[in-house]
Amino acid sequence: MAETRSPRPRAVLLGVQLPGVVEAELDSSLAELARLAKTLGLDVVGRVTQKRPRLATGAVVGEGKLKELAGWTGGTGVVPVGPPSARRKAAEEPEAVEADRSEEPEEGAEAATPEAPAREERATVVLVDHDLTPSQARNLERATGAEVLDRSAVILAIFQRHARSREARLQVEIARLAYLAPRLREGGGGKDRQGGGIGGRGAGESSIELDRRKVRDRIAELRAELASIERDAGTRRKRRHEHATVALVGYTNAGKSSWMRVLTGSGVLVEDKLFATLDTTVRALQPESVPRILVSDTVGFIKKLPHDLVASFRSTLDEARDCDLLIQVVDASDPSFRAQMEVTGELLSETGATESPRLLVLNKADRLDAEAREQLAAGFPDAVVLSAKAPADVAALRERILAFFERDMAEAELFVPYARQRVVGEAHSAARVLSERHDEAGTHLRVRARPEVLARLRAGLA
Repeated sequence: MAETRSPRPRAVLLGVQLPGVVEAELDSSLAELARLAKTLGLDVVGRVTQKRPRLATGAVVGEGKLKELAGWTGGTGVVPVGPPSARRKAAEEPEAVEADRSEEPEEGAEAATPEAPAREERATVVLVDHDLTPSQARNLERATGAEVLDRSAVILAIFQRHARSREARLQVEIARLAYLAPRLREGGGGKDRQGGGIGGRGAGESSIELDRRKVRDRIAELRAELASIERDAGTRRKRRHEHATVALVGYTNAGKSSWMRVLTGSGVLVEDKLFATLDTTVRALQPESVPRILVSDTVGFIKKLPHDLVASFRSTLDEARDCDLLIQVVDASDPSFRAQMEVTGELLSETGATESPRLLVLNKADRLDAEAREQLAAGFPDAVVLSAKAPADVAALRERILAFFERDMAEAELFVPYARQRVVGEAHSAARVLSERHDEAGTHLRVRARPEVLARLRAGLA
């Protein structure tokens, strides 16, 4: 018997074109929001846009557009006012309101909502391409009868779903609670009354205040646990300082994990989804070089990345700040890749990762024609136009990495007495040994290494 799958939840997008934003930028932003929705498991069935000088303080858009939006969800299109009992009564009778609209439609209503879906195809989620205040989200939910998620909520939900390691789960949970705290609502049944009692609320503390205090206490616990994990991660980074390090950074879904896989031979997750990678992975460049070069894959960036997430993932992004070479991967096949580069640059500045030397990799060249490649090469002369799917391009990038670290190396002669033979082992692991010979007094080495490595080897002989 064929297995029946339940349909995916449907979503409608809402965007406002503010002053200074051209229509193409709004289209690009909504297309990205649609990809976020797909990653979250939602099917986008439509979108509603409006040009406004600013977001409406009540429900983001004007009355007409609010009714158009409600046409996609089956809501009333009106924000109920008055006491809670009246609002509940209005919410219980959406069909009556809808029937009234269908019997006596307003002038132009037909043109405003020509694509409104049938009842069984209505959207149950509204995704807003802006950050909303708690009251705006609440008003939209009342007017549409659907769940409302702003851009930050969508990104947080994806991060929560994709977090695998304990560190990533803690980071996401801290950001989620920080987002949730100002949006807590009172329930019914007089829960807003003040009171006290053993094990309950403090004197004069309302239920909502109690909930917020619990959230603050939970965030403090999570931050203490995360701090312990970050100290261990910091220790591991310090140990890696003796090796050459490369960090892959860039916009989400630009192809960082694909390059990580082909450069290191690791089995990191590669998916055509936004934020498929949240945990930092560190692997050695393959075929392994001498001295060893470590490559790390980092969490991707995106426009309007919530500040709480940036703060929570600061330790993860420290991989980019502390590396010797930053490789910025860009999806050159994306029409908005220049805007994505700007977002990446801004977020790298926030994390203090602007001092490291940077190599720009214009990725996914297999999707470009010869003319587009030539234009990119002319427009970005210091970049390399490559594809992670082409073995020749993989080899070319590996050679660029090796050449970068080779230019800083110097040669030196070292004499290691037999009593200090551990220095010989360290030289073989941290430097390139060009020649080695032994006599009755010890070992003569000719090595090529970075200046700090040579200094450490000489210190071991002092």
